[in-house]
Formats: sequence, C-alpha cells, structure tokens
Amino acid sequence: MNRGFKALVIGERPEGGFERSVKTRQLADLPANDTLIRVRYSSLNYKDALSATGNRGVTRCYPHTPGIDAAGEVVESANADFRPGDAVIVTGYDLGMNTPGGFGQYIRVPSAWVVRKPDGLTLHESMALGTAGLTAALSVYQLQRHALTPEQGEVLVTGASGGVGCLTVALLSKLGYAVVAATGKADAGDWLKQLGAQMVLSRDDLRDVSGKALLKERWAGVVDVVGGDILATAIKTTKRGGCVVCCGNVASPELRMTVYPFILRGVTLQGVDSAEAPMALRLQMWHNLANAWKPSPMVFAAIAQTVALTELDPMIDAILQGGIRGRVVVDLSG
Repeated sequence: MNRGFKALVIGERPEGGFERSVKTRQLADLPANDTLIRVRYSSLNYKDALSATGNRGVTRCYPHTPGIDAAGEVVESANADFRPGDAVIVTGYDLGMNTPGGFGQYIRVPSAWVVRKPDGLTLHESMALGTAGLTAALSVYQLQRHALTPEQGEVLVTGASGGVGCLTVALLSKLGYAVVAATGKADAGDWLKQLGAQMVLSRDDLRDVSGKALLKERWAGVVDVVGGDILATAIKTTKRGGCVVCCGNVASPELRMTVYPFILRGVTLQGVDSAEAPMALRLQMWHNLANAWKPSPMVFAAIAQTVALTELDPMIDAILQGGIRGRVVVDLSG
C-alpha cells in the first residue's frame, strides 16, 4: 500500500542552515515498523522546535519530520492487540527525534510504543496533554509516591506557564494541593490562578545566588522544569523530608549546590523521564489523566490553542523564544 500525505519536513539548505516546509510524502518513505497510524492530532513541544531548527543533539539526519506526540487511528498492525480503527496515542521513545514524527499525517512505529486511547479522553484532549501531560502526571505520581499529602503545605511549580508547568498546576490543584506557581511571564498571573494556583511568584524571587548551603524551609514539595539556580534554590528551601521532582532544564542543566539539603533535611531529588517511561506506568498515568486526574473543560480551553499544520512554522520560533503559554495542538485531520 502506498499513498501521499502531508508532513512538515525539515531540510538542509545547500548554502547552509535549515528550512521548514509542508510537503507531500509517501508511505514508502516511512520506516519499516509494524504499526501504521493515521495521525489526527499532534502537539508542539520544545524538543520538536529543536529538531525543527536542525539541532543534531535531537535529530541526527535530515530531511526529517519532527513531532514527539501523535494521536490517531491504527491503519494496520502486525500486532494482534491492535486492529484497524483503534484510537491510539504515541508519545516519546524515538518518535519525532530520528523516527518520522507526528507532524506528518501518517507514522509507522513499533507497536511497543503504542498506547490505546482511554475512553475518557478525545484524540484532541490527548494531544492537549501529550508529552507535557504525561510528564506532569508522572511528576505528581512521584510526589504522591513520596507520601506528599495536601495537609503538608505548599507545593511549588516552576516554569508554570509552559506546557508541563501549567498542566502540573492544574493536576495538583484538582487533587487538593496548595499550589504556588513561579513564572517568568509577568502577564500570566491571572491565567495561572484560573488553572488553580493559589499564589503566583516571579521566577526571580526563587533564584538565590548567595551561595548559602541551606535556606528557610517553605515547600512541602516541588516540581521543577527549569533547572539551574532555580532548582538549587527550590531544593534548599524544601521542608525536611520533602520531595523535589526534576523534569526539565529550560534554564540550565547544571546544579550548583552542596549535599546538605539531602543529608541534613532528608530532601529527596527525584528525576522524571517520560520519553522512556515503562509501558505499565504510562498506561496507569493515561488512565489517571482520563479519569480522576482529568482537567476540566475550562482548563483544557484555557491551556490549549489549536493550529493547522500550515500554521505551525511561526509557533516553532515562538516556543524557542519563550513566547508560548500553555499548549499548542496541531490538527492534521484535514
């Protein structure tokens, strides 16, 4: 079987640099994996923007189609667990990195990457969540696994206006936690309170460069997507026995601090990797997101904007410049 389909293709210019354009590709261009999926929706993530600008730390070979998220229907599969027409989700693994991704109307992936869409989510909602929602859910899961309860006090979420951050704010608030959101966007305060934050702080208020090993205790738990000095400050201000979840490094991958918060206060630093999360844990998180943890229609409307594939190009530049608030869903259903 072969047919043409539309995809965003990143190619190298002969004179140097990279260009982005929507082109017609063929199913024969896709890799020889066992499951073919018709993509209805994808979403824009920071990693997609890096791939779309020629970052070889993300994507080694071009031309390439990014998109680390995809939701649609199975066309064919060698795995008997999936039948044509099944609604499915694929996030992470190598999708959109070196395997042609969700910014194309078809993908062909290993069936081991595929999650059956839970009944409680539409395909559009699943991509309003996407990798960001899965990462947020895993972060909340880790806080709960470390026995954090709402009664223990405030939970800090950094980078709160981004995809992972805003969804973490919404999930924690829905579950009854007192959320303090930190953001670098001065105009995001009312929006974050609409999502459930009880207080909004500037990220500059959370960057201590004094060199002190410990600071006054405040946070019962933290979800950090920023890294660098803000993560170090969050760890130094976490209460005794608290948990700090680290799931991003948009500011810096470096962590300059001492071990004292860990050995004097028993603070836990817990990493989250959603790209290679075990399938059993993925299924549990998607079940939660479709049921007890599912954001309200108001939250979905506030968080997500939808664009066509042909409207994606300026969004890629905007997310690299920190100009995107919330989530961008890409509609490939046309």
